[in-house]
Amino acid sequence: MSMPSETQTTAVHQTASAPAVIKVAIVEDQRDIREGLASLIKFTDGYHCTGSFRSMEEALDKIRFELPNIMLVDIGLPGMSGLEGIRRLKESWPEILLLMLTVYEDDEMIFDALCAGACGYLLKKTPPARLIECLNEAMGGGAPMSPEVARRVIKLFRQISPPDKADYQLTPHELRLLKLLVEGHNYKTAATAQGVKVTTIAFHMRNIYEKLQVHSKSEAVSKALRNRLV
Repeated sequence: MSMPSETQTTAVHQTASAPAVIKVAIVEDQRDIREGLASLIKFTDGYHCTGSFRSMEEALDKIRFELPNIMLVDIGLPGMSGLEGIRRLKESWPEILLLMLTVYEDDEMIFDALCAGACGYLLKKTPPARLIECLNEAMGGGAPMSPEVARRVIKLFRQISPPDKADYQLTPHELRLLKLLVEGHNYKTAATAQGVKVTTIAFHMRNIYEKLQVHSKSEAVSKALRNRLV
């Protein structure tokens, strides 16, 4: 019996860890970059581009016609920003992986993107071959980042120094709910996970917002991570 070729071995490995064809959508306002990414995906074996959109509004309107496995998302977009967009995408389709591809490499942008639900953070200067590797890495459960970004993330988390006894008087039930939000749940999926109505979740979230002194889900998640509440 002949031994399997390297290509066959790779195919078996990819089948075990990822869909046979990985569906990718792109949100990028610069036409040349958007078309270049779409071509890269189109001509890479095992990948299919489900759509390339110039704005987040367009993506949110059309993505439902063919849901991707993973999305490449810019931050600086006309209209709705990529950060706000990934929060909305996560609420509607929590199973989609969201990988940032941007020119921004400041600490605040990186932290906000990861807190909003991004699975990784790449800079636009990432070479095409490396970009495909990062898509594979994300599909396999990894969190790909450009080297510059990874160094900033490590430095950022080393600098985070929450109070020794950060006590916001959250009840055990509120902490469980906050943990679900950190894991990417929205009100509806959190209600299903806890076996309660969405209105019940909304009631508890108002209490959580008041205790944490925040005004949105993303702010609550960010504060929970900064203060290691969950």
